[in-house]
Amino acid sequence: VVVTMRRERMWNFLDRLINLTTPRIKDFRGVPDKAFDRQGNYSFGLTEQGVFPEINMADVTFKPGMHINFVFRNSKPELSRYVLQELGMPFTKNEK
Repeated sequence: VVVTMRRERMWNFLDRLINLTTPRIKDFRGVPDKAFDRQGNYSFGLTEQGVFPEINMADVTFKPGMHINFVFRNSKPELSRYVLQELGMPFTKNEK
């Protein structure tokens, strides 16, 4: 199943993803910052959807995962990363 979200639903999903879902992931250290393509689109995956508060895990018979793609128009990886970072996307910290 592929779902495209735009406008208000997109912003609601992004807000829930950043502020509610990612803190619920076990041993979460951030999303990888190397998953940008040449056009600036960003992709990552979740191994299970149970981290979303709307899902009642008692009613789930299997634990499906999901791929999340952020598509940017006329962008570069550096610009897209900056936009997502300013929106609050928790990227992994580079250890130096």
